Amino acid sequence: MKKPHWLEKEALYTIIFGTDTRAGRIFDIVLIIAISLSIIISFVETIPSLAHTFKFVLEILEFLLTFFFTVEYIARIYCSPKPREYVLSFFGVIDLLAILPPYLSYFLPNARYWMMLRSFRFIRIFRIFKLFSFINEGYILMRSLQKSLTKIAVYFLFLLILVTCLGTLMFMVETGQPDTQFTDLGTSVYWAIVTMTTVGYGDITPVTPIGRLLSAFVMLLGYTIIAVPTGIVTATIIDETKAKPKDGHCPRCDAMVRDDDRYCSQCGEKL
Repeated sequence: MKKPHWLEKEALYTIIFGTDTRAGRIFDIVLIIAISLSIIISFVETIPSLAHTFKFVLEILEFLLTFFFTVEYIARIYCSPKPREYVLSFFGVIDLLAILPPYLSYFLPNARYWMMLRSFRFIRIFRIFKLFSFINEGYILMRSLQKSLTKIAVYFLFLLILVTCLGTLMFMVETGQPDTQFTDLGTSVYWAIVTMTTVGYGDITPVTPIGRLLSAFVMLLGYTIIAVPTGIVTATIIDETKAKPKDGHCPRCDAMVRDDDRYCSQCGEKL
């Protein structure tokens, strides 16, 4: 028996990954509605009075939505020309995380609240309205963060050493003083982190003039170094923006594309 036309890989690919056809647009709109409904259910379940009143309805809806998302994820893998690339892509990981929580909730009750990750799938709405520039810029930002990760890690290590030294110095200055709140090194390092990041809870304050002077210095220092990771990422974004496209690959997300593709199936970039 011949399979229906819409079950063939090419046709299914056009419906699920494309938005140039009426069926593709309808599928994406249905998907957005399902995601919205799932998020609303998650909010309602945290309100005891509503959760108790509509418990049966909520359970049925969640079951149906989980089934829908599971079938959709399997269908995406089935019709994708490069299943492995899809599974490991940003959308592939988010799609997987969208269906795992209901299954994990049988073993970890609080895991069901990870369903809020489905909100990330709202990014697909840009594909429906052809707002590709927004999602493309998002991919540039993601790639820039990935390439800046090593530099940011070195910066974070330096910052960790710095707050440890400053916290130790404040402990040496404040320890032994009447009514001091710097009772141990852990508390002092916590103060240094809060002050360096300019959060300033105010739950721990120095009582000596030298301690207050050091505190002011740390505050000013925080303003000067907090912009460092921003500069690192900004420089990488500029490099990414100037990057040239590669043959056979999407110029934005570097996914494989076919010769007849008008848009990248992963990020929606116009080819």
